[in-house]
Amino acid sequence: MKKIIGIRKESKYPTEKRAPLTPSQVKKLIENSNLNVLVESSSQRVFTDEEYEKAGATVTNDLSACNIIFGVKEVPVEDLIPRKAFCFFSHTIKGQPYNMPMLKEILNRKITLLDYELVKNKDGKRIIFFGNYAGYAGMINSLWLLGRKYLSEGIETPFAKIKQAKEYKNLVEAKEEIIKAGLEIKEKGLPDEIVPLITGFTGYGNVSKGAQSIYDLLPVETIKAGDLPEFVKSGTHSKNKVYKVEFSKFDIYKHKNGKTGWDSKYVSGHPEEFESVFHEFIPYLTMLVNGIFWAPEFDKLVTKNFMKKFYTENKNPKLKVIGDITCDVEGSIELTAKITTSDNPAFVYEPLTGKIIDGWEGNGPVILAVDKLPAELPAESSGFFGNALMPFVEKLASADYTKPYENLALPEEFCNAVIAHQGELTEQFKYLLKYLV
Repeated sequence: MKKIIGIRKESKYPTEKRAPLTPSQVKKLIENSNLNVLVESSSQRVFTDEEYEKAGATVTNDLSACNIIFGVKEVPVEDLIPRKAFCFFSHTIKGQPYNMPMLKEILNRKITLLDYELVKNKDGKRIIFFGNYAGYAGMINSLWLLGRKYLSEGIETPFAKIKQAKEYKNLVEAKEEIIKAGLEIKEKGLPDEIVPLITGFTGYGNVSKGAQSIYDLLPVETIKAGDLPEFVKSGTHSKNKVYKVEFSKFDIYKHKNGKTGWDSKYVSGHPEEFESVFHEFIPYLTMLVNGIFWAPEFDKLVTKNFMKKFYTENKNPKLKVIGDITCDVEGSIELTAKITTSDNPAFVYEPLTGKIIDGWEGNGPVILAVDKLPAELPAESSGFFGNALMPFVEKLASADYTKPYENLALPEEFCNAVIAHQGELTEQFKYLLKYLV
């Protein structure tokens, strides 16, 4: 069974069209690595069964002959094949309650589980991810929602012509339309009542970088967080451009005792010593795109209490859209009351009442909280992801998963990505037992 890999169909989410490997990547693996590839038949995948067959793969409904099976998202319990090796995003390492039944069954069925989220290089950086495509789609959708929100208030803007990411044939088409909107802003300007249009970005990683690369297609000027109040007060802004602020940890957090000289690493290790001052910037932002890594021990960036006070004191607050790409329910953005889907991607949070209303109409900011944003650009995000996975596939396909964990001949980058082996949690993940009770 060695050197036989499987590509499973994504059966948990009906809107999931991505694949871990594209037909062209499969063809290269077959021709250059002498692999056999079985592809589970799927009508919802962005690549057709016929495309995989032309690439040399075998399309089937039975992946039991495979040495390792690759997927994207979680595998429904009924689709878990006993004693097989699976590689997918399991979303289990924080003890996520909604995936504990799946993990329990993985152990019951003596399965080996590898998780892409844990694949890292020598510097500890993730190397197989969709993050930048979450940023691309999240920014496209945030601009689309900004246009919708303004229209609901009777304000025409160039953003009204932008569509949801999934409505474009590809990323190139989406970028072309955003560039057109930018040219219109440059030539005709934005309505006086919405300038200066300022978007804030949080996070340092691929999500934030991807989102900013889309926003930068517009005529953008960057300003420093500390300069925001004076900039807005000065009235020197232009209606023929938009503005961008990148918030660092030094902007967002202050030491409770006024201590200075700390660095980003110190904040991460001592979150209890810091408090968020992000509320100071909210009055100046039109849009917030949130790509920050957040954990419960850190202060929230946008709280319900602050927003209620803010909306009580201001009849028409400037903030219109929060693109919460991190999608932590009531996390760094406490207004993120629920995860949304591509078919129903946004809701308005009304700070004065605490109500949430699907869509973009209502007295509050529009919240985008789709947790599978790369699926809105399925072909390109799959290609990007597969390119990162390709260098490891042959070795993963050749490994003997019947051997003990310490004897597995895995790529070095995958050695710490094994959550369970032959139905047992590996040493570093035994802490998950407390979530399986």
